[in-house]
Amino acid sequence: MKNIRLAIAGVGNCASSLIQGIFYYEKKRDSISGLMFEDIGGYKPWNIEPVAAWDIDERKVGKDLSEAIFQKPNCTTVFEPEVKHLNVKVRMGKVLDGVASHMQSYPEEKRFVISKTKEDELEDVVRVLKETNAQVLINYLPVGSENAARFYARACLEAGVAFINAMPTIIVSDKDWGEEFKSRGIPAVGDDIKSQIGATIVHRTLTELFSQRGVKIERTYQLNFGGNTDFLNMLERDRLKTKKISKTKAVTSLANKIDEENVHIGPSDYVSWLSDRKIAYIRLEGKLFGDVSMSLELRLEVEDSPNSAGSAIDAIRCCALALDRKIAGPLTSISAYTMKHPPTQHPDWLARKMVEEFISGERER
Repeated sequence: MKNIRLAIAGVGNCASSLIQGIFYYEKKRDSISGLMFEDIGGYKPWNIEPVAAWDIDERKVGKDLSEAIFQKPNCTTVFEPEVKHLNVKVRMGKVLDGVASHMQSYPEEKRFVISKTKEDELEDVVRVLKETNAQVLINYLPVGSENAARFYARACLEAGVAFINAMPTIIVSDKDWGEEFKSRGIPAVGDDIKSQIGATIVHRTLTELFSQRGVKIERTYQLNFGGNTDFLNMLERDRLKTKKISKTKAVTSLANKIDEENVHIGPSDYVSWLSDRKIAYIRLEGKLFGDVSMSLELRLEVEDSPNSAGSAIDAIRCCALALDRKIAGPLTSISAYTMKHPPTQHPDWLARKMVEEFISGERER
């Protein structure tokens, strides 16, 4: 089985967890746990090979990717310290709207420090993708990087590289972008990655449970906070428009119609000492038999970035399978299973079945 040649835009905590996971599972191949799919069309986690990477932080740009993933402001758990030298130099990406201005008032170890290295232009990114024979690019840019996200999506279109949009800018689920990927013969997965067991998947599951058991949801909230750069970045509320849309639709798509003022889903605050830990409080209020009121509250605590990598590692392998089969355009099954804002929303049990059918070849996309 040939390796999947992966490019990465944004060498943050999520990229760190993903790359650590590749080497972790290579060592643990005889005793595997923690994966949603161990094998996808013959591809195992260790069949992913990083070949190109971009970031804008001076502590990462110019370093080998194996070293860059452990640099500040990255703060996620190191569960696999033995990441071999990858011979992949992190290149200076295009900043555009990728850095929130308020970050400058925080300590350097907590925020991005923009490198003075010359930025790669679109033609540079396209050239590197072609020279490295990259097959898939995953976009890990910060929330609110609308222009920067589209910059890398455009580079994938020009280079003929499959695109995974792990952040909430609406690209793969946008009809025009989706059609362009399809017309150019390129698969795409998106938008906004849904963690393995995160606030969104838990909230969706509870919402579906209420619906199946005949309980009308009247009000619900999901409050999230953490201490990584993602939460620091999201203190600038103007950057949250697409994030709130993505997270809200992921939940309300499975519920009865709830008045807009009775739904609050979104990032709430930044607590520095939590580092990569994320805490979510979820509450649902509804009416059951006889219109008698009931409520449910839940607290979830996870390490944020490995939770994301658990979904990314499947999205990457499904993209490779689509390339093998010459399938183009948005991949609806793996998007519905691993993304908050896919082209088409499906209940998670059905999305899982769709992915299984895609892997077996019973389903085209």
